[in-house]
Amino acid sequence: MSEPIDIPTADAMRTHPWLRVMVSREVWERVGHRLAEGTLTLVSHWADGATVHTAWRDPHSGDTGIISLDATNGFFPSLGGMHSPAIRLERAIRDLTGLIPEGAPDPRPWLDHGRWPGKSKAAASQPYAFLAVEGESLHQIPVGPVHAGIIEPGHFRFTCSGETIVRLETRLGYTHKGVAALMTGAPLAQASKLAGRVSGDSTVAYAIAFAQATEVACACEIPPRAVHLRALMLELERIANHLGDIGAICNDAAFSLMLTNCAILRERVLRLAGQMFGHRLMMDCVRPGGVATDIGPKDIKQIGKLIAHFYRRFPAIKALYEDTASLQDRTVRTGVLRYHLAEQFGAGGFIGRASSRNFDARKALPSPPYDKLKFDIALMFRGDVDARIRVRIAEIEQSLSLVKQLLAGLPGGDIIVPVAAQDGEGAALVEGFRGDIFAWLRTSKDGTVSSCHLRDPSCFQWPLLEAAVENNIVADFPLINKSFNCSYSGHDN
Repeated sequence: MSEPIDIPTADAMRTHPWLRVMVSREVWERVGHRLAEGTLTLVSHWADGATVHTAWRDPHSGDTGIISLDATNGFFPSLGGMHSPAIRLERAIRDLTGLIPEGAPDPRPWLDHGRWPGKSKAAASQPYAFLAVEGESLHQIPVGPVHAGIIEPGHFRFTCSGETIVRLETRLGYTHKGVAALMTGAPLAQASKLAGRVSGDSTVAYAIAFAQATEVACACEIPPRAVHLRALMLELERIANHLGDIGAICNDAAFSLMLTNCAILRERVLRLAGQMFGHRLMMDCVRPGGVATDIGPKDIKQIGKLIAHFYRRFPAIKALYEDTASLQDRTVRTGVLRYHLAEQFGAGGFIGRASSRNFDARKALPSPPYDKLKFDIALMFRGDVDARIRVRIAEIEQSLSLVKQLLAGLPGGDIIVPVAAQDGEGAALVEGFRGDIFAWLRTSKDGTVSSCHLRDPSCFQWPLLEAAVENNIVADFPLINKSFNCSYSGHDN
Protein backbone atom coordinates (compact mmCIF):
# COMPACT_ATOMS: atom_id res chain seq x y z
CA MET A 1 0.00 0.00 0.00
CA SER A 2 1.42 3.40 -0.96
CA GLU A 3 2.11 6.18 1.52
CA PRO A 4 -0.17 9.26 1.33
CA ILE A 5 1.25 12.34 -0.39
CA ASP A 6 2.29 15.00 2.10
CA ILE A 7 0.78 18.09 0.44
CA PRO A 8 -0.09 21.22 2.40
CA THR A 9 -3.73 22.11 1.72
CA ALA A 10 -4.13 25.50 3.41
CA ASP A 11 -4.42 27.35 0.10
CA ALA A 12 -6.18 24.59 -1.81
CA MET A 13 -8.90 25.29 -4.36
CA ARG A 14 -11.78 22.95 -3.63
CA THR A 15 -12.89 21.56 -6.99
CA HIS A 16 -14.51 18.51 -5.41
CA PRO A 17 -13.32 15.80 -5.62
CA TRP A 18 -10.26 17.28 -7.38
CA LEU A 19 -8.55 19.29 -4.64
CA ARG A 20 -6.06 21.63 -6.36
CA VAL A 21 -2.99 22.72 -4.42
CA MET A 22 -0.06 25.02 -5.24
CA VAL A 23 3.12 23.09 -4.43
CA SER A 24 6.88 23.52 -4.30
CA ARG A 25 9.31 21.99 -6.78
CA GLU A 26 10.15 19.38 -4.15
CA VAL A 27 6.54 18.19 -3.88
CA TRP A 28 6.13 18.38 -7.65
CA GLU A 29 9.09 16.04 -8.14
CA ARG A 30 7.86 13.77 -5.36
CA VAL A 31 4.58 13.32 -7.20
CA GLY A 32 6.60 12.62 -10.38
CA HIS A 33 8.41 9.79 -8.60
CA ARG A 34 5.11 8.40 -7.39
CA LEU A 35 3.84 8.42 -10.97
CA ALA A 36 6.99 6.61 -12.10
CA GLU A 37 6.59 4.00 -9.36
CA GLY A 38 3.02 3.34 -10.45
CA THR A 39 1.51 4.26 -7.09
CA LEU A 40 -0.24 7.20 -8.76
CA THR A 41 -1.90 7.39 -12.18
CA LEU A 42 -1.45 10.45 -14.39
CA VAL A 43 -4.86 11.87 -15.29
CA SER A 44 -3.68 14.97 -17.17
CA HIS A 45 -0.87 17.52 -17.43
CA TRP A 46 -1.32 21.06 -18.77
CA ALA A 47 -0.40 24.72 -18.31
CA ASP A 48 -2.50 27.78 -17.57
CA GLY A 49 -0.48 30.91 -18.27
CA ALA A 50 2.69 30.58 -16.19
CA THR A 51 1.28 27.81 -13.97
CA VAL A 52 1.62 24.12 -14.75
CA HIS A 53 -0.85 21.57 -13.43
CA THR A 54 -0.93 17.81 -12.99
CA ALA A 55 -4.08 15.85 -12.20
CA TRP A 56 -3.52 12.50 -10.54
CA ARG A 57 -5.42 9.58 -9.08
CA ASP A 58 -4.37 7.00 -6.50
CA PRO A 59 -5.48 3.63 -7.95
CA HIS A 60 -5.47 2.01 -4.48
CA SER A 61 -7.37 4.55 -2.39
CA GLY A 62 -9.28 6.21 -5.22
CA ASP A 63 -8.13 9.65 -4.04
CA THR A 64 -7.78 12.34 -6.71
CA GLY A 65 -6.09 15.71 -6.81
CA ILE A 66 -4.43 18.44 -8.85
CA ILE A 67 -1.04 19.93 -8.04
CA SER A 68 0.05 23.26 -9.50
CA LEU A 69 3.50 24.80 -9.80
CA ASP A 70 4.49 28.40 -10.43
CA ALA A 71 6.67 28.56 -13.56
CA THR A 72 6.98 32.33 -13.96
CA ASN A 73 10.70 31.85 -14.61
CA GLY A 74 9.76 29.95 -17.77
CA PHE A 75 10.86 26.52 -16.55
CA PHE A 76 9.42 23.60 -14.59
CA PRO A 77 10.75 20.13 -13.68
CA SER A 78 9.86 17.61 -16.35
CA LEU A 79 7.51 14.81 -15.36
CA GLY A 80 8.19 13.11 -18.69
CA GLY A 81 11.76 12.46 -17.62
CA MET A 82 10.38 10.29 -14.82
CA HIS A 83 7.09 9.07 -16.31
CA SER A 84 6.86 8.55 -20.07
CA PRO A 85 3.05 9.09 -20.41
CA ALA A 86 3.72 12.78 -19.60
CA ILE A 87 6.17 13.29 -22.49
CA ARG A 88 3.75 14.28 -25.24
CA LEU A 89 1.66 16.38 -22.88
CA GLU A 90 4.81 18.34 -21.98
CA ARG A 91 5.67 18.78 -25.63
CA ALA A 92 2.21 20.29 -26.12
CA ILE A 93 2.69 22.55 -23.07
CA ARG A 94 5.94 23.87 -24.56
CA ASP A 95 4.30 24.52 -27.94
CA LEU A 96 1.26 26.28 -26.46
CA THR A 97 2.85 28.33 -23.68
CA GLY A 98 6.61 28.45 -24.25
CA LEU A 99 7.23 26.98 -20.78
CA ILE A 100 10.20 24.61 -20.88
CA PRO A 101 10.20 21.28 -19.02
CA GLU A 102 13.67 20.90 -17.52
CA GLY A 103 15.15 17.47 -18.18
CA ALA A 104 12.52 16.51 -20.76
CA PRO A 105 13.63 13.46 -22.76
CA ASP A 106 12.00 14.67 -25.99
CA PRO A 107 12.29 18.39 -26.84
CA ARG A 108 10.71 18.10 -30.29
CA PRO A 109 7.56 20.15 -31.04
CA TRP A 110 4.26 18.30 -30.98
CA LEU A 111 1.27 20.43 -31.96
CA ASP A 112 3.37 23.16 -33.61
CA HIS A 113 4.28 22.12 -37.15
CA GLY A 114 6.18 25.34 -37.80
CA ARG A 115 3.28 27.03 -39.58
CA TRP A 116 1.73 29.05 -36.77
CA PRO A 117 1.66 32.86 -37.09
CA GLY A 118 5.00 34.39 -36.24
CA LYS A 119 7.00 31.35 -37.34
CA SER A 120 9.80 31.94 -39.80
CA LYS A 121 9.85 30.19 -43.16
CA ALA A 122 13.06 28.50 -42.07
CA ALA A 123 11.28 26.92 -39.10
CA ALA A 124 8.44 25.75 -41.32
CA SER A 125 10.85 24.13 -43.77
CA GLN A 126 12.68 22.09 -41.12
CA PRO A 127 11.84 18.38 -41.48
CA TYR A 128 10.42 16.64 -38.44
CA ALA A 129 13.09 14.54 -36.74
CA PHE A 130 11.62 11.06 -36.53
CA LEU A 131 13.37 8.73 -34.12
CA ALA A 132 16.29 6.85 -35.64
CA VAL A 133 16.21 3.08 -36.03
CA GLU A 134 19.34 1.07 -36.72
CA GLY A 135 19.65 -2.43 -38.12
CA GLU A 136 20.17 -4.39 -41.29
CA SER A 137 17.53 -4.80 -43.97
CA LEU A 138 15.19 -2.20 -42.48
CA HIS A 139 13.01 0.03 -44.61
CA GLN A 140 10.51 2.78 -43.84
CA ILE A 141 6.93 3.24 -45.01
CA PRO A 142 5.46 6.74 -44.59
CA VAL A 143 1.66 6.89 -44.47
CA GLY A 144 -0.38 10.08 -44.30
CA PRO A 145 -1.18 12.61 -43.03
CA VAL A 146 -3.76 12.51 -45.83
CA HIS A 147 -5.41 9.10 -45.97
CA ALA A 148 -7.82 7.32 -48.29
CA GLY A 149 -11.44 7.83 -47.33
CA ILE A 150 -13.04 10.47 -45.14
CA ILE A 151 -10.90 10.25 -42.02
CA GLU A 152 -8.84 12.70 -40.01
CA PRO A 153 -5.20 13.46 -40.79
CA GLY A 154 -2.27 11.88 -38.99
CA HIS A 155 1.15 10.66 -40.08
CA PHE A 156 2.38 7.11 -39.46
CA ARG A 157 6.06 6.30 -39.97
CA PHE A 158 6.62 2.52 -40.11
CA THR A 159 10.06 0.95 -39.84
CA CYS A 160 9.86 -2.63 -41.05
CA SER A 161 11.92 -5.74 -41.55
CA GLY A 162 10.22 -7.27 -44.54
CA GLU A 163 6.51 -7.26 -43.65
CA THR A 164 7.11 -7.15 -39.88
CA ILE A 165 6.71 -3.80 -38.11
CA VAL A 166 9.78 -3.02 -36.01
CA ARG A 167 8.65 0.45 -34.94
CA LEU A 168 5.72 2.76 -35.52
CA GLU A 169 6.00 6.45 -34.75
CA THR A 170 2.96 8.70 -35.05
CA ARG A 171 2.99 12.39 -35.74
CA LEU A 172 -0.19 14.19 -34.83
CA GLY A 173 -1.34 17.77 -34.30
CA TYR A 174 -2.85 18.30 -37.74
CA THR A 175 -6.32 18.82 -36.24
CA HIS A 176 -5.28 21.28 -33.53
CA LYS A 177 -8.05 23.86 -33.35
CA GLY A 178 -6.96 25.94 -30.36
CA VAL A 179 -10.08 25.02 -28.39
CA ALA A 180 -8.65 26.22 -25.07
CA ALA A 181 -7.78 29.61 -26.59
CA LEU A 182 -11.22 29.89 -28.22
CA MET A 183 -12.88 29.18 -24.87
CA THR A 184 -10.88 31.79 -22.98
CA GLY A 185 -13.16 34.78 -22.50
CA ALA A 186 -16.12 33.03 -24.13
CA PRO A 187 -19.56 32.95 -22.45
CA LEU A 188 -20.33 29.62 -20.79
CA ALA A 189 -23.00 28.80 -23.38
CA GLN A 190 -20.57 29.31 -26.27
CA ALA A 191 -17.79 27.43 -24.49
CA SER A 192 -20.15 24.51 -23.94
CA LYS A 193 -20.76 24.30 -27.68
CA LEU A 194 -17.02 24.31 -28.32
CA ALA A 195 -16.56 21.47 -25.81
CA GLY A 196 -19.14 19.42 -27.68
CA ARG A 197 -17.12 19.82 -30.87
CA VAL A 198 -13.72 18.68 -29.59
CA SER A 199 -14.46 15.19 -30.91
CA GLY A 200 -17.79 14.87 -32.67
CA ASP A 201 -18.35 11.19 -31.91
CA SER A 202 -18.05 11.99 -28.18
CA THR A 203 -20.05 15.21 -28.19
CA VAL A 204 -22.31 14.13 -25.31
CA ALA A 205 -19.42 12.96 -23.13
CA TYR A 206 -17.45 16.16 -23.68
CA ALA A 207 -20.50 18.35 -23.07
CA ILE A 208 -21.25 16.51 -19.82
CA ALA A 209 -17.62 16.81 -18.65
CA PHE A 210 -17.62 20.55 -19.37
CA ALA A 211 -21.04 21.03 -17.77
CA GLN A 212 -20.12 19.11 -14.62
CA ALA A 213 -16.90 21.11 -14.21
CA THR A 214 -18.87 24.33 -14.70
CA GLU A 215 -21.49 23.29 -12.16
CA VAL A 216 -18.77 22.55 -9.58
CA ALA A 217 -17.17 25.95 -10.24
CA CYS A 218 -20.47 27.78 -9.92
CA ALA A 219 -21.93 25.66 -7.09
CA CYS A 220 -24.91 24.70 -9.24
CA GLU A 221 -27.05 21.63 -8.56
CA ILE A 222 -28.97 20.42 -11.58
CA PRO A 223 -32.43 18.77 -11.51
CA PRO A 224 -32.57 14.96 -11.06
CA ARG A 225 -34.42 14.56 -14.36
CA ALA A 226 -31.58 16.32 -16.19
CA VAL A 227 -29.07 14.00 -14.51
CA HIS A 228 -30.92 10.97 -15.85
CA LEU A 229 -31.40 12.41 -19.34
CA ARG A 230 -27.67 13.14 -19.58
CA ALA A 231 -26.87 9.53 -18.68
CA LEU A 232 -29.45 8.31 -21.21
CA MET A 233 -27.77 10.32 -23.97
CA LEU A 234 -24.34 9.13 -22.88
CA GLU A 235 -25.34 5.46 -23.04
CA LEU A 236 -27.01 5.88 -26.44
CA GLU A 237 -23.80 7.53 -27.68
CA ARG A 238 -21.79 4.60 -26.30
CA ILE A 239 -24.00 2.00 -27.99
CA ALA A 240 -23.91 3.76 -31.37
CA ASN A 241 -20.13 4.18 -31.37
CA HIS A 242 -19.38 0.64 -30.22
CA LEU A 243 -21.62 -0.70 -32.99
CA GLY A 244 -19.80 1.43 -35.55
CA ASP A 245 -16.42 0.24 -34.29
CA ILE A 246 -17.30 -3.46 -34.25
CA GLY A 247 -18.57 -3.32 -37.81
CA ALA A 248 -15.59 -1.28 -39.06
CA ILE A 249 -13.01 -3.58 -37.42
CA CYS A 250 -14.60 -6.64 -38.99
CA ASN A 251 -14.78 -4.85 -42.34
CA ASP A 252 -11.01 -4.26 -42.15
CA ALA A 253 -10.73 -8.04 -41.84
CA ALA A 254 -12.75 -8.34 -45.08
CA PHE A 255 -15.93 -9.46 -43.28
CA SER A 256 -18.41 -6.87 -44.50
CA LEU A 257 -21.44 -8.81 -43.27
CA MET A 258 -20.69 -7.65 -39.71
CA LEU A 259 -20.36 -4.08 -40.92
CA THR A 260 -23.80 -4.23 -42.53
CA ASN A 261 -25.52 -5.74 -39.52
CA CYS A 262 -23.92 -3.32 -37.07
CA ALA A 263 -24.61 -0.34 -39.34
CA ILE A 264 -28.33 -1.17 -39.43
CA LEU A 265 -28.57 -1.26 -35.64
CA ARG A 266 -26.44 1.86 -35.28
CA GLU A 267 -28.69 3.73 -37.69
CA ARG A 268 -31.73 2.85 -35.59
CA VAL A 269 -30.04 4.32 -32.51
CA LEU A 270 -29.02 7.53 -34.29
CA ARG A 271 -32.41 7.94 -35.93
CA LEU A 272 -34.20 7.61 -32.60
CA ALA A 273 -31.75 10.05 -30.96
CA GLY A 274 -32.52 12.53 -33.73
CA GLN A 275 -36.26 12.16 -33.19
CA MET A 276 -36.04 12.58 -29.41
CA PHE A 277 -33.33 15.22 -29.01
CA GLY A 278 -33.34 17.03 -32.36
CA HIS A 279 -29.85 15.90 -33.42
CA ARG A 280 -28.63 12.45 -34.41
CA LEU A 281 -25.42 12.85 -32.40
CA MET A 282 -27.26 14.76 -29.64
CA MET A 283 -24.96 17.73 -30.14
CA ASP A 284 -25.72 20.81 -27.98
CA CYS A 285 -28.33 18.83 -26.03
CA VAL A 286 -26.32 19.00 -22.79
CA ARG A 287 -25.80 22.46 -21.30
CA PRO A 288 -24.45 23.81 -18.02
CA GLY A 289 -27.38 23.63 -15.63
CA GLY A 290 -29.07 20.66 -17.26
CA VAL A 291 -30.22 19.61 -20.72
CA ALA A 292 -31.85 21.43 -23.61
CA THR A 293 -34.50 18.88 -24.57
CA ASP A 294 -36.96 16.71 -22.67
CA ILE A 295 -38.54 13.43 -23.71
CA GLY A 296 -42.16 12.36 -23.40
CA PRO A 297 -44.13 9.11 -23.02
CA LYS A 298 -44.02 8.43 -26.77
CA ASP A 299 -40.23 8.74 -26.77
CA ILE A 300 -39.94 6.35 -23.82
CA LYS A 301 -42.13 3.88 -25.66
CA GLN A 302 -39.92 4.13 -28.76
CA ILE A 303 -36.79 3.50 -26.66
CA GLY A 304 -38.49 0.42 -25.22
CA LYS A 305 -39.17 -0.86 -28.72
CA LEU A 306 -35.55 -0.22 -29.68
CA ILE A 307 -34.26 -2.18 -26.69
CA ALA A 308 -36.60 -5.07 -27.51
CA HIS A 309 -35.33 -5.05 -31.09
CA PHE A 310 -31.72 -5.15 -29.81
CA TYR A 311 -32.48 -8.15 -27.61
CA ARG A 312 -33.85 -9.95 -30.65
CA ARG A 313 -31.09 -9.05 -33.12
CA PHE A 314 -27.88 -8.45 -31.16
CA PRO A 315 -27.33 -12.07 -29.96
CA ALA A 316 -27.25 -13.23 -33.58
CA ILE A 317 -24.68 -10.53 -34.47
CA LYS A 318 -22.58 -11.54 -31.47
CA ALA A 319 -22.76 -15.20 -32.53
CA LEU A 320 -21.83 -14.29 -36.10
CA TYR A 321 -18.60 -12.77 -34.84
CA GLU A 322 -17.77 -15.57 -32.43
CA ASP A 323 -18.56 -18.41 -34.84
CA THR A 324 -16.69 -17.14 -37.90
CA ALA A 325 -13.34 -18.92 -37.77
CA SER A 326 -11.73 -16.87 -40.56
CA LEU A 327 -12.55 -13.69 -38.68
CA GLN A 328 -11.22 -15.05 -35.38
CA ASP A 329 -8.02 -15.99 -37.18
CA ARG A 330 -7.44 -12.31 -37.98
CA THR A 331 -8.35 -10.86 -34.58
CA VAL A 332 -7.10 -13.34 -31.96
CA ARG A 333 -3.51 -12.67 -30.80
CA THR A 334 -3.24 -9.68 -33.17
CA GLY A 335 -2.12 -6.28 -31.82
CA VAL A 336 -1.57 -7.36 -28.23
CA LEU A 337 -1.32 -4.61 -25.60
CA ARG A 338 0.28 -5.88 -22.40
CA TYR A 339 -1.28 -5.13 -19.01
CA HIS A 340 1.76 -3.35 -17.60
CA LEU A 341 1.67 -0.78 -20.42
CA ALA A 342 -2.09 -0.26 -20.08
CA GLU A 343 -1.58 0.32 -16.36
CA GLN A 344 1.46 2.58 -16.79
CA PHE A 345 -0.33 4.85 -19.25
CA GLY A 346 -3.65 4.77 -17.41
CA ALA A 347 -5.33 3.50 -20.57
CA GLY A 348 -9.04 4.09 -20.33
CA GLY A 349 -12.06 2.59 -22.02
CA PHE A 350 -12.15 -0.65 -23.97
CA ILE A 351 -8.40 -0.43 -24.64
CA GLY A 352 -7.50 -0.60 -20.96
CA ARG A 353 -10.25 -3.04 -20.00
CA ALA A 354 -9.34 -5.42 -22.83
CA SER A 355 -5.87 -5.60 -21.23
CA SER A 356 -7.42 -6.23 -17.77
CA ARG A 357 -7.01 -2.69 -16.41
CA ASN A 358 -10.04 -2.49 -14.16
CA PHE A 359 -11.04 1.16 -14.45
CA ASP A 360 -14.31 2.80 -15.43
CA ALA A 361 -15.00 6.35 -14.29
CA ARG A 362 -18.68 5.47 -13.82
CA LYS A 363 -17.59 3.07 -11.04
CA ALA A 364 -14.34 4.63 -9.81
CA LEU A 365 -15.71 8.18 -9.39
CA PRO A 366 -19.45 7.57 -9.45
CA SER A 367 -21.63 10.63 -9.85
CA PRO A 368 -25.42 10.54 -10.09
CA PRO A 369 -27.16 8.61 -11.46
CA TYR A 370 -24.43 5.94 -11.86
CA ASP A 371 -23.98 5.66 -8.11
CA LYS A 372 -27.46 4.09 -7.97
CA LEU A 373 -27.36 1.98 -11.15
CA LYS A 374 -26.31 -1.66 -11.46
CA PHE A 375 -23.83 -2.67 -14.17
CA ASP A 376 -20.67 -4.71 -14.57
CA ILE A 377 -17.29 -3.70 -15.94
CA ALA A 378 -16.34 -5.89 -18.89
CA LEU A 379 -12.76 -7.14 -18.55
CA MET A 380 -10.61 -9.25 -20.86
CA PHE A 381 -7.02 -10.35 -20.39
CA ARG A 382 -5.41 -11.00 -23.78
CA GLY A 383 -5.31 -7.36 -24.86
CA ASP A 384 -5.64 -8.23 -28.57
CA VAL A 385 -8.05 -7.07 -31.27
CA ASP A 386 -10.46 -9.87 -30.32
CA ALA A 387 -10.50 -8.73 -26.67
CA ARG A 388 -11.21 -5.14 -27.66
CA ILE A 389 -14.16 -6.31 -29.78
CA ARG A 390 -15.52 -8.51 -26.99
CA VAL A 391 -15.31 -5.68 -24.45
CA ARG A 392 -17.29 -3.48 -26.82
CA ILE A 393 -19.92 -6.21 -27.22
CA ALA A 394 -20.23 -6.61 -23.45
CA GLU A 395 -20.47 -2.85 -22.96
CA ILE A 396 -23.33 -2.62 -25.45
CA GLU A 397 -25.19 -5.23 -23.41
CA GLN A 398 -24.50 -3.34 -20.17
CA SER A 399 -25.56 -0.03 -21.73
CA LEU A 400 -28.88 -1.55 -22.83
CA SER A 401 -29.47 -2.56 -19.21
CA LEU A 402 -28.52 0.93 -18.04
CA VAL A 403 -30.97 2.53 -20.47
CA LYS A 404 -33.76 0.33 -19.09
CA GLN A 405 -32.85 1.31 -15.51
CA LEU A 406 -32.69 5.00 -16.41
CA LEU A 407 -36.13 4.94 -17.99
CA ALA A 408 -37.61 2.96 -15.12
CA GLY A 409 -36.32 5.47 -12.59
CA LEU A 410 -36.72 8.65 -14.64
CA PRO A 411 -37.90 11.37 -12.24
CA GLY A 412 -40.19 14.24 -13.13
CA GLY A 413 -39.52 17.91 -12.80
CA ASP A 414 -37.42 20.53 -14.52
CA ILE A 415 -34.63 19.75 -16.97
CA ILE A 416 -32.48 22.86 -16.55
CA VAL A 417 -31.76 25.57 -13.98
CA PRO A 418 -29.91 28.88 -14.35
CA VAL A 419 -26.17 28.84 -13.62
CA ALA A 420 -25.20 31.74 -11.38
CA ALA A 421 -21.77 32.70 -12.65
CA GLN A 422 -19.03 33.28 -10.10
CA ASP A 423 -15.27 33.18 -9.73
CA GLY A 424 -14.55 29.49 -9.26
CA GLU A 425 -12.86 26.34 -10.46
CA GLY A 426 -14.25 22.97 -11.37
CA ALA A 427 -13.06 19.61 -12.64
CA ALA A 428 -14.80 16.44 -13.82
CA LEU A 429 -14.01 12.98 -15.17
CA VAL A 430 -16.63 11.40 -17.45
CA GLU A 431 -16.59 7.92 -19.01
CA GLY A 432 -17.04 8.42 -22.74
CA PHE A 433 -17.15 5.51 -25.15
CA ARG A 434 -13.35 5.65 -25.68
CA GLY A 435 -12.57 6.10 -22.00
CA ASP A 436 -12.33 8.83 -19.40
CA ILE A 437 -12.53 12.48 -20.49
CA PHE A 438 -11.06 15.01 -18.07
CA ALA A 439 -12.25 18.61 -17.89
CA TRP A 440 -10.91 21.47 -15.78
CA LEU A 441 -11.95 25.11 -15.99
CA ARG A 442 -11.94 28.42 -14.20
CA THR A 443 -14.99 30.65 -14.44
CA SER A 444 -15.45 34.40 -13.94
CA LYS A 445 -18.34 36.18 -12.28
CA ASP A 446 -19.14 37.87 -15.60
CA GLY A 447 -20.27 34.47 -16.96
CA THR A 448 -17.21 33.70 -19.07
CA VAL A 449 -14.49 31.07 -19.01
CA SER A 450 -11.14 32.31 -17.72
CA SER A 451 -9.27 29.13 -18.59
CA CYS A 452 -10.14 25.60 -19.67
CA HIS A 453 -8.37 22.29 -20.28
CA LEU A 454 -9.94 19.21 -21.88
CA ARG A 455 -8.06 15.92 -22.08
CA ASP A 456 -9.16 13.16 -24.45
CA PRO A 457 -8.59 9.48 -23.57
CA SER A 458 -6.65 9.18 -26.84
CA CYS A 459 -3.80 11.22 -25.35
CA PHE A 460 -2.71 8.09 -23.47
CA GLN A 461 -3.90 5.59 -26.10
CA TRP A 462 -1.99 6.74 -29.20
CA PRO A 463 1.41 5.79 -27.70
CA LEU A 464 0.00 2.37 -26.81
CA LEU A 465 -1.02 1.78 -30.42
CA GLU A 466 2.65 2.19 -31.34
CA ALA A 467 3.53 -0.55 -28.84
CA ALA A 468 0.70 -2.88 -29.86
CA VAL A 469 1.64 -3.00 -33.56
CA GLU A 470 5.27 -4.05 -32.99
CA ASN A 471 6.04 -7.50 -34.44
CA ASN A 472 2.76 -7.54 -36.37
CA ILE A 473 2.69 -7.42 -40.15
CA VAL A 474 1.93 -4.22 -42.05
CA ALA A 475 -1.27 -5.71 -43.48
CA ASP A 476 -2.70 -6.05 -39.96
CA PHE A 477 -2.15 -2.40 -39.05
CA PRO A 478 -5.57 -1.16 -40.30
CA LEU A 479 -7.22 -3.85 -38.18
CA ILE A 480 -5.22 -2.98 -35.05
CA ASN A 481 -5.59 0.76 -35.62
CA LYS A 482 -9.37 0.49 -35.92
CA SER A 483 -9.57 -1.69 -32.82
CA PHE A 484 -8.01 1.24 -30.92
CA ASN A 485 -9.98 3.91 -32.84
CA CYS A 486 -8.09 6.77 -31.21
CA SER A 487 -9.43 10.26 -31.88
CA TYR A 488 -7.22 12.64 -33.84
CA SER A 489 -9.45 15.63 -33.15
CA GLY A 490 -9.83 14.92 -29.46
CA HIS A 491 -6.10 14.38 -29.01
CA ASP A 492 -5.09 17.51 -30.90
CA ASN A 493 -7.85 19.83 -29.65
